[in-house]
Amino acid sequence: MADNLKPVALFLLMLNLCMYLILAIIGGWAVNLAIDRGFIIGPELRLPAHFHPIFFPIGNWATGFFVVFALLAGVVGAASCIVGFTHVRFWNYSSLQPAASLGLLAWALTVLAMGLAFQEISFDRRNAKLGTMEAFTIALSLTQLVYILAIKAGGHGPVQVERHNALGR
Repeated sequence: MADNLKPVALFLLMLNLCMYLILAIIGGWAVNLAIDRGFIIGPELRLPAHFHPIFFPIGNWATGFFVVFALLAGVVGAASCIVGFTHVRFWNYSSLQPAASLGLLAWALTVLAMGLAFQEISFDRRNAKLGTMEAFTIALSLTQLVYILAIKAGGHGPVQVERHNALGR
């Protein structure tokens, strides 16, 4: 059974890596746009009355938080995919632990970003690239969970430890 899940895990890993990289690229674009078009406050000017600490000139009030958490999820998710390739290569208990823990962390950040994506969708008025980010975030929350379940189900039991006495026997 464990060897049957290895191709499934590899396919999900490649799919997730592509989607996490796209998520990180669009998130980086949005942050760059916010920095370029953000508020420019001179020394003699005061902050506007409704100043938002994470201001994005595109989207709505939830966009700033969504983009920040989606960018974090994209970077951590890409790192979890790199660790996941190592696990698929060796497919043993020792490589399962880092892959599963980092994959679970990436999934948690993706689910957090998905909740913010739902909030952004409910506010309406957003950019087409943000809509792409939202779609990838929602899809990644499912595919990352299925990947974690596949590698955990394909895992082997605990590692056998050899014990030696003081004489080395």
